[in-house]
Amino acid sequence: MALDDTDYRLLAILRDNARTPVTSLAHALGVSRGTVQNRIDKLVQNGVIRGFTVRLKPEAGPHAIRAMTLIQVTGQKADSVIRELRGHPEVRALHTTNGKWDIVAEIETETLERFDQVLRRIRMIGGIAGTETSILLSSYKG
Repeated sequence: MALDDTDYRLLAILRDNARTPVTSLAHALGVSRGTVQNRIDKLVQNGVIRGFTVRLKPEAGPHAIRAMTLIQVTGQKADSVIRELRGHPEVRALHTTNGKWDIVAEIETETLERFDQVLRRIRMIGGIAGTETSILLSSYKG
């Protein structure tokens, strides 16, 4: 699906607040309410928007250990490593990247003990050459 400038502006507003009323979206974009609703429906139908979610302030949710794990992959194993990582419920997001690290995994657990277990399991995945993990201490945007 080819996106135009209005689609990108719509996605930017929804990314900031997915609960923005359609009438407010229409006003901000300078289009009709029906146009906004049709675009949202089309973006959902084509898989551009995969869902709507809630972001909690860290103090509103359970105390969680969050970290970024940088992963270096051997050879052409990135696809199989990603498939295995997607099977871990503690892995909240995966990103491929360039440079020394091939994959960035966002990990979240309830306790440090559980985090240690998850990290050990991840490091045992075939095709992983090395990892570097940083626990997130504070977040400032979002």
